[in-house]
Amino acid sequence: MAENVRVRFAPSPTGYLHVGGARSALFNWLFAKHVGGTFILRIEDTDRSRYNEAALHDLVRDLKWLGLQWDEGPDVGGPCGPYVQSERLAIYKQAAEELIHKGCAYRCFCTSDRLDALRKRQEENHLPSGYDRHCRELDLAESDARAAAGETHVIRFRAPLEGKTVFNDMLRGEIEYQNHVLDDLILFKTDGYPTYHLASVVDDHAMGITHVLRGDEWIPSTPRHVLLYKAFGWEPPVFCHLPVILAPGGGKLSKRKGAVSVGEYREKGYMPEALFNFLALLGWSPGDEREKMTIPEMIKAFEPERIHPKSAAFDEIKLEWLNGQYLIEVAAEKLYPEVRRILELRGYAKELAEQPEMLEHHVALLKERSKRIDELVDTGLYFWRDPESYEEKAVRKHWTAAAKERLTEFVEVLAAHQDWTHHALEELYRQETEKRGCKFAELIHPTRLAVSGLSFGPGLFEMLEALGKERVVRRMRKALAELPAAA
Repeated sequence: MAENVRVRFAPSPTGYLHVGGARSALFNWLFAKHVGGTFILRIEDTDRSRYNEAALHDLVRDLKWLGLQWDEGPDVGGPCGPYVQSERLAIYKQAAEELIHKGCAYRCFCTSDRLDALRKRQEENHLPSGYDRHCRELDLAESDARAAAGETHVIRFRAPLEGKTVFNDMLRGEIEYQNHVLDDLILFKTDGYPTYHLASVVDDHAMGITHVLRGDEWIPSTPRHVLLYKAFGWEPPVFCHLPVILAPGGGKLSKRKGAVSVGEYREKGYMPEALFNFLALLGWSPGDEREKMTIPEMIKAFEPERIHPKSAAFDEIKLEWLNGQYLIEVAAEKLYPEVRRILELRGYAKELAEQPEMLEHHVALLKERSKRIDELVDTGLYFWRDPESYEEKAVRKHWTAAAKERLTEFVEVLAAHQDWTHHALEELYRQETEKRGCKFAELIHPTRLAVSGLSFGPGLFEMLEALGKERVVRRMRKALAELPAAA
């Protein structure tokens, strides 16, 4: 594109970073990187009743965790700052006053009691809801005087009563609204803060935003924004409204139907590269069948025109599979900090300090068998503590009287064995099964159950080597003493 593309992600710090918001940020970022443009982070904190400082911290953290570093924003600066709306109030006030004196906006002095009575009357008479434009034709001199006297008021946009407003959407083509359905929306509130509509338009113009990629819930607001651009005499940006993300069974994606925040997926042990890859392909296609792509590959292929306007379902099973693919490829040492963090949360700080080398064994042996990092941790807790229980189904299947008798004899062979490498242990097991006339599995499965409490895991001999002889023999003797044979 010939123009210098400038896009923005402009969240409100009122709650967690929803995966839908994260995908919007991601599409903006990919677009900017694809064309060599600029990606801006702007904090829209004008809703002071819902502002949450902790949410702002989490939002910034989760965006960075995903790898979405901005070119301009609150912490990095830039030529169009400040990038926090609560620091730009004078700019919005001046813009609102400009619209009043151009005849495109007016002060509304209606009290909350009058507005409540209006709503009640509309409901009782089954009339359309909305402001009745009571103050629309108020004389400007009287309006100025009442405002100067300190009378409480809001500032409303003077929407046209006839005609239509048309705009083009990059994904949907031409969209038009009849002006008579548009209300005189509030631009400035009584608390001295602008509404989203005014602040967003003023900032997008001031920051040179060329393309607005945002959720399709903003389509009904777009004709109002187009009219605001017209009132100021500004050229609107290109609009691209992104389809909503649906729950697997249809309907709105909500906490009741699974995790919906980026922070939750981070806490559950998903890798940022996997969530990035998954969200990028949720409604966008590179034009082929690729499902796993590197970030440079996505940047090279990304074109917003390839975003499908139809809503896409959030398939957590596919996300788990994709995360597993990334776990297979990632260097084990890259996982150590996150595995350590989760283990400490599980109460294993003391064990980590006493046997730091066990962390390497734990990660190396389980990362290719896990779909999430928390799964990697939880299915390998036997690296850190003796089993407190044994998998019931495995006990019934493998802990028979014959198996218990066989293991009672074999544990003494293990205790006397000197070469504790996995190769030597595998050879010992083969020799012993041949000597006892049993199948290899008939010695392996009871051993795994006694040592880990589970019927599954990494290669048995690699696991035994990692745990060490003293721990393995102790656990086998403990299981033999405490675990009755299955009938």
